[in-house]
Amino acid sequence: MKQALLGWWLCVCASSSWAHGGLAMEQDMCKLTVGPYMMHFAGYQEDAQRTEFCEDIPHKGPTIIVLDAVDSALRDMPIEFRIVRKSDGPIESAPEVFKLPPAVYPKGTLMIRHDFMDDGDYVGLVYAGADRKHTSVFPFSVGKSVGYTTYVLFALVLLLLAVGGYKLGRSRLQKDIELQNHREA
Repeated sequence: MKQALLGWWLCVCASSSWAHGGLAMEQDMCKLTVGPYMMHFAGYQEDAQRTEFCEDIPHKGPTIIVLDAVDSALRDMPIEFRIVRKSDGPIESAPEVFKLPPAVYPKGTLMIRHDFMDDGDYVGLVYAGADRKHTSVFPFSVGKSVGYTTYVLFALVLLLLAVGGYKLGRSRLQKDIELQNHREA
């Protein structure tokens, strides 16, 4: 039982990191992998109680995204940032929502201000180096944040299913043992 719950929890944690591409939470810091390099990612919305977010944007509206180069090598490379609408086709042909043209950032900080007009699914792209040599692609959503309540309810349903399955299996086993003992008697 403990192993099943541990396995489930590891799958949930792993799937949440897969869902966000190159974006991951590490020691209370959002880090973005751009090829072999790392950038710190932080997002803010003024009317969202000025709290920092790492992955999904709480709701549409004015948003500030800050990217800080963790690796100093990025400070010497041109960096480009794009936001596109998630679509079924290739990412290169997805509708572009925002573009910060390639430039060198000697201080290593990019500040992006964008007013998200629509809720939905988006993809952030960071390119670094000549000819977009290093890339990071991270999907995110706007206005679709799943609250912790949803995760708790999901975990509770899974736990109830696991307990129910355990009890059902145990009762069937008990009946089989009683039937076997009755036949031997």
